[in-house]
Amino acid sequence: MFKTALRFILYDKPKSIGALAGTIISIFLIGQQAGIFIFLISAMSSLVQNNSEYIWVVDNMTTNINALATLDTRVGYELKSIEGIRQVYPLVVTPGAARFENGKSSGITLIGVEAPVFAGGPWALFNGKKEDMLRDEAIITDYFDKASLGDIRPGQYFEINGKKVFNAAQSKGVRSFGGIYTFTTIERARYLGNFSTDKASAFLVELKNKEEEQKIINQINATMKSVRAWKSDDFAKATIITVLKTSGIAISFGTLILFALIVGFVIIGLTLYSAAIDRIKDYGTLKAIGATNGYIRKLIITQALIIGVLGFCIGMALVEGFRHGIAKAGTIFNYPMWLRFSFFGVTIVIALCGSLFAIKRITSLEPAQVFRA
Repeated sequence: MFKTALRFILYDKPKSIGALAGTIISIFLIGQQAGIFIFLISAMSSLVQNNSEYIWVVDNMTTNINALATLDTRVGYELKSIEGIRQVYPLVVTPGAARFENGKSSGITLIGVEAPVFAGGPWALFNGKKEDMLRDEAIITDYFDKASLGDIRPGQYFEINGKKVFNAAQSKGVRSFGGIYTFTTIERARYLGNFSTDKASAFLVELKNKEEEQKIINQINATMKSVRAWKSDDFAKATIITVLKTSGIAISFGTLILFALIVGFVIIGLTLYSAAIDRIKDYGTLKAIGATNGYIRKLIITQALIIGVLGFCIGMALVEGFRHGIAKAGTIFNYPMWLRFSFFGVTIVIALCGSLFAIKRITSLEPAQVFRA
């Protein structure tokens, strides 16, 4: 069966290449869009995901890490009084306008963290260390943001909100959603961002016993009405859901993936159908010498599966090349194993559905028809 199907494929190379190209294009488009979507949802909650060891305490109306309201610093003292909490770290998140020596300017998001623990970041340091933020006027930027930040180099001075700072160190791969994260001490972030000294954006709570996390979250939420405590995973999910609900990202990417599926289905279906029509006498001959409709179905399906598997392998190779290529520009993501299996399953479904056109036409054929003058 496999050899016969392969002969049918190789006999009409142009149409086989057309069906293969349809599969490759479909899987590449699906993989490309899925990859960018994974990157975006990861960036939406990166600040939370990279500080997952803490309980997050924010304003009681906040469900999005990218839109934090201000809290009174007295909330931190109240949190410290709760049994089971080891330490509470304030976090400041405030916008800023950066201006560079080459005349370029850029909007940034300042993340102010408290020494010596520096809960809240930075992470993934490329050069330097967190303690470099303690130097006068020090800021930590990300390597992949250097083009947006005036091609800034380590040690180079620039301005934030008209105040002089310098690039003390760099992270690599710290991405944010719709902004550029820069890190400094909490005192300097307040100074640069004109942020009140008696306010904070959030509090990161360190526990004495991680097993009591849910108990303490419940206690905070029951006794402190102006704030809400979140498990980091729950806050990350809430952020993603909030952003997706309030933007067109999910619809946009979903539509593109749907069209990629349709493209693959139509190209494969029409190509296999056209190839079957061109070879109709061969199929008729097979039926005339005793081949059943079941055999014909298997033959066409086997051809579709060969094209599907080969197309998947080539398509995924191109997707991996795309993933590695854009990672050099800072768009970093990975496909989970379940998604890779899903890609394969989708490819096979496209190939099988595409083969239905040809199966319907050939199985309805009467053997005698091909021998009539």
